Amino acid sequence: MEHVVTQEFSLHAPLRNLIRRAPVCVAPSASIREALERMDSGRIGSVLIAHGDDPPLGILTFGDVLRRIVLSEEMNLWRPVEEVMTAGVVSLGEEASAYDAVLLMARRNVRYVSVLDRAGRLLGVVSRGDLYSTQRIASEDVVNAALSARSVEELAQAAAKLREFSHRLVRQGLGAEQIIQWISSLNDIIALHAIDLIVAQSDLPKVPWSWLAFGSEGRFEQTLATDQDNGIIFTASDEAEAEALRPRFLAFAQKVNAALDACGFPFCKGKIMAGNPEWCLSESEWRQRFLQWITHGEPVSLLNACIFFDFRSLYGETRLAETLHDWLNEHTTGAALFQRLMAINVLSCRPPLGLIRAFTFDRNPDYPRTLELKRDGIRPYVDAARLFALQQGLRATNTVQRLRDAARHESFGGEDIAAAIDGYHFIQMLRLRNQQGEVRYGSPNRIDPARDLNHLERQILKHAFRQAVRLQDRLKAEFRL
Repeated sequence: MEHVVTQEFSLHAPLRNLIRRAPVCVAPSASIREALERMDSGRIGSVLIAHGDDPPLGILTFGDVLRRIVLSEEMNLWRPVEEVMTAGVVSLGEEASAYDAVLLMARRNVRYVSVLDRAGRLLGVVSRGDLYSTQRIASEDVVNAALSARSVEELAQAAAKLREFSHRLVRQGLGAEQIIQWISSLNDIIALHAIDLIVAQSDLPKVPWSWLAFGSEGRFEQTLATDQDNGIIFTASDEAEAEALRPRFLAFAQKVNAALDACGFPFCKGKIMAGNPEWCLSESEWRQRFLQWITHGEPVSLLNACIFFDFRSLYGETRLAETLHDWLNEHTTGAALFQRLMAINVLSCRPPLGLIRAFTFDRNPDYPRTLELKRDGIRPYVDAARLFALQQGLRATNTVQRLRDAARHESFGGEDIAAAIDGYHFIQMLRLRNQQGEVRYGSPNRIDPARDLNHLERQILKHAFRQAVRLQDRLKAEFRL
């Protein structure tokens, strides 16, 4: 049976937007009977155990009542609820995303996350049902299979099922933004568990470290065909300590890279992987690397380095990536020459439209009259959004979120930015649809518009290319290029 998925839900939505009702709480000293009465009168399946609006101490669900009270030898409903509650409710801040909640619930094997405001007060609860059931996304079983894997071999089998589920999302007609978000989150779950498995087998240095995701993974924009782009950042007091720690991190990272390859994420052809000494660096070394690109970069070197500016922490000490982001923003927001060179790169890849708005084709002799949607369609959007983010010191790494955030600082106009985002999503949907079948024309991202698209789709694709051109023209005028 195929499961239908709604289009309104976004994994980038803040948790405060997903709270359906005020939290229902009882004090730890309240009786089990009182808790059950609150659940019955409110027609809810759980109550939080908390002092006022403090962070909850635990939760009581109907499942807990059945297992711990009804089926117990002593069915005493007057006992304090704290004696039978499930302790240790996990919490996230109101600004955390639905994506954060999906990963946290999966990794901690919990069904509820309490949402706290900035002062630490309880705002409400988000359940797995809010994230899965209401969207009718039947991925819980395959997620649980991945998280219960005890070996890389078992994880690889679960990863294959997750990929099948991702293909099903495309067939169901879910919007491109939602499909890509779910693919990225499911891929993250596989990567996180792969790292967990290798961590358990490794003797890692006792210093803070983080696994970094770059490129499409760093932007939460993975499609059905994706390889690895990752690195490691770790703490070291000086260069000598960094050199001493690196071999141990490299041995670990190479095992993780091999595990990810076994799970369907091929090795990066450009060797941008944590198991490469070039991308297994200390905090200081990463800053030096970025500073070299910012102050002495040439267009070609920056073109090769641009995906590193899309990094995020996937595992470990997230503060290392956050601190690096803050440092990077300080050094890029006022770097005029660097921004100009980045703008030159943005303009180096123009969407394939001619003067009369007909498609222009590259000179690929093997596949003439075809378009490479990733290189010529998606990249102009990604590169422009990245530069807007670097100019304005934005934290977002996702292309659409960068465009939305940039529009709040610049005079884009609501309709302009909405049209650009729609164009970007249309090209992504064509990529996803194209990746459903066998690779044609030598690339999962290459299409023949005459054969693969109907007349309306060709017109919409031209419109999408024009929206990318408008973003580029904006930068062309700003930098007088």
